[in-house]
Amino acid sequence: MPDPQESRADIPLGPPPLPARWDLEAEVVVIGAGATGMTAAIVAAEAGASVIVVEQEADIGGHAITSGGNVPLGGGTRAQRNHGIVDSPALLFADLTDWSVVEPNGFPDYRYNDREIVRAFVDHNVETFDWLVDHGVVFVDKAPDAQGGNAVGNSAPREMHCAVSHWPMVQTGKPADPAEQATRSSGNGLMRPLEAAARRAGVRILLGHRMVGLYREAPVAGRVLGIAADHAGRPRAIRARRAVIIGTGGSTGHVAFRRIADPRLTEEYCGLAGMPWSDQDASGELAAMAIGASLWGTYNQVGEFGFNLTKPAAIGCRYGYQNLRWYPGSAVFDRAGAIGLPVKDWQDVITVNMLGQRFYDETGRGFTTNNYNSLDPYTQGSWRNVERVSFRANNWLNAAMAGIGDGHNGGGPIWAIFDAEAVRREGWITEPPHVDRAGGFFFEADTIADLARRIAMPHQRVPMPPEGLERSVARYNRFVATGVDEEFAKPCPLFPIATPPFFAAWATPVIHDTRMGLRIDARCRVIDRSGAVIPGLYCGGESAGGFSEHGLSRAICQGLIAARDAVSPRPPAG
Repeated sequence: MPDPQESRADIPLGPPPLPARWDLEAEVVVIGAGATGMTAAIVAAEAGASVIVVEQEADIGGHAITSGGNVPLGGGTRAQRNHGIVDSPALLFADLTDWSVVEPNGFPDYRYNDREIVRAFVDHNVETFDWLVDHGVVFVDKAPDAQGGNAVGNSAPREMHCAVSHWPMVQTGKPADPAEQATRSSGNGLMRPLEAAARRAGVRILLGHRMVGLYREAPVAGRVLGIAADHAGRPRAIRARRAVIIGTGGSTGHVAFRRIADPRLTEEYCGLAGMPWSDQDASGELAAMAIGASLWGTYNQVGEFGFNLTKPAAIGCRYGYQNLRWYPGSAVFDRAGAIGLPVKDWQDVITVNMLGQRFYDETGRGFTTNNYNSLDPYTQGSWRNVERVSFRANNWLNAAMAGIGDGHNGGGPIWAIFDAEAVRREGWITEPPHVDRAGGFFFEADTIADLARRIAMPHQRVPMPPEGLERSVARYNRFVATGVDEEFAKPCPLFPIATPPFFAAWATPVIHDTRMGLRIDARCRVIDRSGAVIPGLYCGGESAGGFSEHGLSRAICQGLIAARDAVSPRPPAG
């Protein structure tokens, strides 16, 4: 069942016909005003090129501005040297391509990384750090650490944090407390300085412009000439005399596209991290594939490590990603719907599927990820590293996505069930704006049977049987009385669900990162299905494949690499 926030018009299967005339033109056209796109735009403009950035949303920033502002840059940055941290490009490269590092569930973090892409990335880390500082990004004044790291290498601390500063935060619509502006990390502290730098450099930013196709000299041959865009229903043809750079941010918001990697990810996984500020709609990938581009590195999307898919940290709202809350005052709160109820202790709820059945220990963790000192001791490339890992399945996510045995691929909604005593213990407020009753993500009733009857929303494709939920709650309460969960070995179940009113809160897994995308080379040039460069087309960040690392640094580095190559001396196109 389509979701209007995720199912925007698809890119046509073939490229658009060449326009009779160009509405706009620049030497470099950048698609997306996030970390990749804004970096690329600044680099190109400061090199003397005319630059147009097209951004489909009403403001800049993409997923980057909604992030925690954690930027893992290593290889011997000034910040590392100032704190006595030993690192080098060679050490970083070996970390990010180490076949021997695995998670407790056996999944490898780095084994399937593209060596050519990683080599280019590590060689640009130090200058990328300096470039960010030179362009107004202020990092929290402390040593690089491991906070927020996600497949960023085991050998040295590399994570730095962008100070939120004085700009209004997109999550709240107002600035952070002045006492926290230099110490609190936020993507705000990355993207607002870059926006200011882009405008100083003369970059033209077109908001509300959705790219709907790439123009190429021939359908799958010749140079890329520009982009087709839509602005409030009005088509615009924008010529790129030198290059088009794709920084559209990934594909997790496009249901059919994400299911290329994982058929389970059907429409009910609708609470994507970063939305509703920005959508990873696969537009860059689809447009490039329509002119012959290849996909790359799909394992990194389905490998069960990191935050590609997460257990929700907030329930009762659509957007329950662990590191992002939306509050009244945000420009997008009307679409977000609710703040959500952050879960401090999963002993306070049970989680059930559409039939009201428990499926796993609620305290089970999501997938883990390698970071500084995750393995200790650690020897790069040693087969002994795996011997230092204690196997643990961490299967709450997989169990949640197993479905109800009715032949559907998707797992369906997951509901957290709890009572008034749990509300008291957690300190929750069960009314808007904390929960989304109107959107169908939160329900309340005086009996368990009535609660099951009230659960109704588009993604709940079958009614929840009242007797099924009653059986699950009664059985769980017996486990609490005996102290033993005979079904799923939840450690010493503590609290019965017995005091009305009773509640059901949306607790469905959340999709986050995109780590598969277009095939690129070391210069961030897009590669076609025969292995040849598509002239004039570049890509970076979450729209590019071949890289398992989470977060901002690869997006920024690749934006820098792409723009430098795009404006390097060469005859202009056409």
